[in-house]
Amino acid sequence: MARVDLIMPKLGESVMEATILTWEKQVGDTIEMDENVVVIATDKVDTEVPSPVEGKLVEILFPEGETVPVGSAIAIIETDAAAEVQASPAVSEPKNAKTAVVEAAPQKQVATAMTVSANGTRFYSPLVKSIAKEEGIAMAELETVAGSGKDGRVTKHDILNHLKNRSAAPVQQKTTPTTPAKKQAVVKSAPQFTAPPVDKSGNIEIIEMDRMRRLIADHMVMSKHVSPHVTSFVEADVTNMVNWRNKNKKKFQERYGEKITFTPLFVEAVVNAIKDYPMVNVGVEGNTIIRHKDINIGMAAALPTGNLIVPVIKNADYLNLTGLAKKVNDLANRARNNKLRPDEIQGGTFTLTNVGTFGNVMGTPIINQPQAAIMATGAIRKKPAVLETEHGDVIAIRHMMFLSMSYDHRIVDGMLGGSVLRRVADYLESFDPNREI
Repeated sequence: MARVDLIMPKLGESVMEATILTWEKQVGDTIEMDENVVVIATDKVDTEVPSPVEGKLVEILFPEGETVPVGSAIAIIETDAAAEVQASPAVSEPKNAKTAVVEAAPQKQVATAMTVSANGTRFYSPLVKSIAKEEGIAMAELETVAGSGKDGRVTKHDILNHLKNRSAAPVQQKTTPTTPAKKQAVVKSAPQFTAPPVDKSGNIEIIEMDRMRRLIADHMVMSKHVSPHVTSFVEADVTNMVNWRNKNKKKFQERYGEKITFTPLFVEAVVNAIKDYPMVNVGVEGNTIIRHKDINIGMAAALPTGNLIVPVIKNADYLNLTGLAKKVNDLANRARNNKLRPDEIQGGTFTLTNVGTFGNVMGTPIINQPQAAIMATGAIRKKPAVLETEHGDVIAIRHMMFLSMSYDHRIVDGMLGGSVLRRVADYLESFDPNREI
């Protein structure tokens, strides 16, 4: 009997570890090739890991809830194969994809968890390092944080507790030499708020947040804490665009095998506006503005669970309308089926969310950090509108919609934010009704 190491797969260039959510198989269970063994998660997505071989699960090396570096063995499968295999499974690949790498080896080799960082001390996850960077925690201070994870690793819970205690500690005032006539400035710490308790008397149901909802909640609170939000609104006449789509949607699907929704049309207008106003395609780090030369548009997608995920259209400015339609449909379908790769929800520079999908006419979206702006498209409705003609003003039935954009007022002023939003509306209103597909 040969023994196979089930390896924690690499889920993207920037993903160095993943958390084991659920073991779908237990020790002693028989496993078919490509049958799902475990569900793992990064900070963004949950992914099923299939078995690359047929056999029996004989050992689970990490319990549920444990965070494991990529490349580490997480379980051992016993198989009838003559040679021992070290298997790194392909995640979310077609069922007939065989990805096991066979290596002749006299003994089982189990990768051990990394606990050493580049400076010779502890290993820190990208999430912990990101929080430390945002909160101004130097490496020397991070080394003093007590870790409750495996081998003393610092978890998200550990660093958040450290920040809470750090904020509660009295702030030491700097005492620099000064003349008696000068008064020392009094440095006060920012007020700390605790959410008031919810009244649990009466007829209630207590529902535990799932992991993704907790991540969304933390991200939204962080965004409002980090960025002073301003939201601007415009109303756009999109009659030409609606008529063009109605006339061409059947022909588009016959020619390209893809449905043409309004989303790629919105993305195209946003990309053109960003080209005109590149300083909205930015991020801020301390006192530095980082302007992104790539235009990567995140598109918020609602999941069947009620949660939200934001896949990213990379280099959207290099895609024509057909390419955008294919990309939008592909990402949306795989988002609903939990088949997105971690790299596909990272690297966004501007986000678009369609609140009109739910019949809402407008919204005030929260910025998807570390971006500087997010735009919401409302429902398209027929309304009476005043049109200026050569014979005077007339009232006509038009397809109208509201656009709203929230932006980080630290780096995007009202003039820039309002101009970008108006420019998107201009592109939608000037849509060519005779445009060829």
